[in-house]
Formats: sequence, C-alpha cells, structure tokens
Amino acid sequence: MAVSISVVLLLLILAVIFLRNGGLKISHALVCLLLGFFLAGTSMAPTIHSGLTATADIVGSLRP
Repeated sequence: MAVSISVVLLLLILAVIFLRNGGLKISHALVCLLLGFFLAGTSMAPTIHSGLTATADIVGSLRP
C-alpha cells in the first residue's frame, strides 16, 4: 500500500509540474487518468502491480 501511495503522489506531482509548464494539457491528463482506471479493471492489473512492486523492491535495496 505504501508503494502505491508513493507512486500516486509522485505521478501527481509530475502532472502538476507538467500542467504548470504547459507540457501537459488538461485533456491529456484526463485521458491518462481514464487509461489508469481502465487498466486497473483489466486482467493486466496484477501483472502491472507485481512489476511496480518488484521495481520498488530493487530500487529500495540499492545502497549508495
């Protein structure tokens, strides 16, 4: 749960930055939002979740 909240916050911050800089229009953001909701309802959702979790585990285990 903590990983998904972190990812959502990161994506939200990036979306706000892109909106403020003019690189992302409101219509583009809505399309991305709808895509995320539709992907969450498909059979690919567990695979995407597993991939994100594995990536977060790898990044979390790296030590500088």
